[in-house]
Amino acid sequence: MTLSLAQMAVEVLTTADGRAKTELSRSYAKAWFAARAGQAEAIEIGSASPPMHPARPDKPELLSPRDVPRRRPGSEKGRIALLHAVAHIELNAVDLHWDIIARFSEVPMPMGFFDDWVKAADEESKHFNLMCGCLEELGSFYGALPAHAGMWRAAEDTAKDLMGRLAVVPMVLEARGLDVTPNMIEVFRKANIDHAVKALETIYVEEVGHVAYGSKWFHFLCGREDIDPKETFHALVRRYFHSTLKPPFNEEKRAEAGIPPDFYWPLTEAE
Repeated sequence: MTLSLAQMAVEVLTTADGRAKTELSRSYAKAWFAARAGQAEAIEIGSASPPMHPARPDKPELLSPRDVPRRRPGSEKGRIALLHAVAHIELNAVDLHWDIIARFSEVPMPMGFFDDWVKAADEESKHFNLMCGCLEELGSFYGALPAHAGMWRAAEDTAKDLMGRLAVVPMVLEARGLDVTPNMIEVFRKANIDHAVKALETIYVEEVGHVAYGSKWFHFLCGREDIDPKETFHALVRRYFHSTLKPPFNEEKRAEAGIPPDFYWPLTEAE
């Protein structure tokens, strides 16, 4: 019996090992797009009950953000810590994108919505494996260092609010990646670690698309409900993000992803 897309999403979410999770993610993405192209049996969206927390490997140890050790990126240990942090972000992103499919599968949405998040999950899976490869090139591995335990909070907070999920995850958290990735690329360029530069450049290009998916579907929902996108975005981010946004911003890439400055600059100050 063919699994529905929502059931596939739950299978990914309940797989603990990072490499196994991303392998399954990529295989389901391939199956989905083959079905969408008429090259395989059609796959229904279906419905499922995703876990509130995705399965995770025993390592890395997950710590409160304030307890994660700070390391200077100019040292070898610091560069490894930076790659490890990115790998952790990418693994969380795999789960976030499958979670939005499973958790909101019963919300009436165009098929393009599901296409976009399956593609995003597939690319995040690739990104995680790229980071694992970079760590292994430097004699380390994912799980060797402690990691941030707070990254799933946005998913918990927005578990019943699709517009809130779109506002906070792609349009705030992933947009932050557009701000910080150019400096990370420069760290590895200065250290002549070409494989990390190439991997981070791939991530940088593709993350613009993920932020754009968030903006596109957020605006779609605002249009369907006939509400003002900017005001709604501000209200949802203030409700769910629990902090102000921190400049500097990559205004060029944010604009490319469909997020103008008057969406995020007002959120740099508390109400």
